[in-house]
Amino acid sequence: MLSQIQRFGGAMFTPVLLFPFAGIVVGIAIMLRNPMFVGEALSAPDNLFAQIVYIIEEGGWTVFRNMPLIFAVGLPIGLARQAQGRACLAVLVSFLTWNYFINAMGMTWGDFFGVNLNAEVTPDSGLTTIAGIKTLDTSIIGAIVISGLVTAIHNRYFDKQLPVFLGIFQGSSFVVIVSFLVMIPCAWLTLLGWPKVQAGIESLQAFLRVSGALGVWVYTFLERILIPTGLHHFVYGPFIFGPAAVEGGIQVYWAQHMLEFSQSAEPLKALFPEGGFALHGNAKVFGAPGIALALYYTTSPENRLKVAGLLIPATLTAMLVGITEPLEFTFLFISPLLFAVHALLSATMATIMYMAGVVGNMGGGLLDGFLPQNWIPMFHNHAGMVFTQIAIGVAFTGIYFVVFRALILRFNLKTPGREDSEVKLYSKADYKAARQQTTASTDSRHDVRQGQAARFLQALGGGSNIIELNNCATRLRITLANLALMQSDQTFKDIGAHGVVRHGNAIQVIVGLDVPLVREQIENLMKETASANQSSITEAVS
Repeated sequence: MLSQIQRFGGAMFTPVLLFPFAGIVVGIAIMLRNPMFVGEALSAPDNLFAQIVYIIEEGGWTVFRNMPLIFAVGLPIGLARQAQGRACLAVLVSFLTWNYFINAMGMTWGDFFGVNLNAEVTPDSGLTTIAGIKTLDTSIIGAIVISGLVTAIHNRYFDKQLPVFLGIFQGSSFVVIVSFLVMIPCAWLTLLGWPKVQAGIESLQAFLRVSGALGVWVYTFLERILIPTGLHHFVYGPFIFGPAAVEGGIQVYWAQHMLEFSQSAEPLKALFPEGGFALHGNAKVFGAPGIALALYYTTSPENRLKVAGLLIPATLTAMLVGITEPLEFTFLFISPLLFAVHALLSATMATIMYMAGVVGNMGGGLLDGFLPQNWIPMFHNHAGMVFTQIAIGVAFTGIYFVVFRALILRFNLKTPGREDSEVKLYSKADYKAARQQTTASTDSRHDVRQGQAARFLQALGGGSNIIELNNCATRLRITLANLALMQSDQTFKDIGAHGVVRHGNAIQVIVGLDVPLVREQIENLMKETASANQSSITEAVS
């Protein structure tokens, strides 16, 4: 059960990856339309510059305005066991069918369900428009449920053999047919139950608004402490992309009101108190350098240059784009205590910032969140908040350093480069690839990665031992048929993994930022092996 939940959480990361770039585009465009930055003349509606910026901004809103559709289509990429592209098509058709059913039932039997689909679509109406269909606003919740359901149908029936005369309905067609029938009761149940769910969400939003600093602490702590399990997606997802804190999600709400907030002199905490639930990126920007410094200064002097060469790129990755797993898993596998302390410090830092008036949309790193969506556009009227945040953050960098250094020395933890511990964050193959990056061709890099993928596949017991294969930002997620065939954790580290997490037959191999390419290589190798085996069987029979 846990492996299925983790697989679902990892699949959510596929559509989430689309949001950072869209946020940067919208943030910069809104800033360039702000008269406080570009002047009254350039921001005037009839100015050519303002018109070009407006066009670019509208393109940036594509992802935000179609979040349910994007989540619905994106999830099968991670959830479907085969033919992911066909699964995405089946989900798209079925998701639209579900919304058409909701529209028709609501229009026809609206009084019975207690909904009015003839009403105008407004922020408070509980309605929305998806691909031109007026329907209930189920946010990403409805998209995730329907996508998961249809993908399950795809996994079960995609390769079902039908009689020859029905062959035209095999594959994706059969999945869509089954899903069509399933969408009818789904639409009925949605109309019957979703208004009650909306009432519950409104109650949750009200509770979170009054929970204040305590709510921020609990949220941030859970978001960080659950990273090793892969379940943290279920913590931040409903807040950042769903309606847990504010209708439409913090990401969309902040982008929609960014210009208004930037031009107001009223404190941001008064304008948007829900923004306290999007401060978890501060642990990436300010916590990561403190951790890295502690790891560096506790290593043996003769190893410091090597350790610095490994820590600097991992730290910059965390600070600039918000991907912390290469750094965090370095000390997680050495001492879970350090990771627990990291979660405590992260939650405390976010809470103190919130109490000092810091709010916003800061779940990522400097380049994709802090600068384009917060610090630069808000600086004119909210510079005090920015400086307060930086001051608290820098103070916590020092606290991270002192606490981590003390714990490493007190418990004599074997962090990279200490005494006889290995100086390693990456594999030898990764190191050689990095050294040759300026001269090596694309083909040679492809060969290095393919070799690593082949070794991973062998260490997992071969393609026949893999039931499911998926990935999130930095980890391969695998369900194995026989755990005994899997090699030791050290074998994976020798190949280049940062570590391995085991939950029964559900395995996570921490690979790094190129994990999608490694997964693709493994899948290709599995297909080649299966094809070769099939050819051998055919030749033997003939």
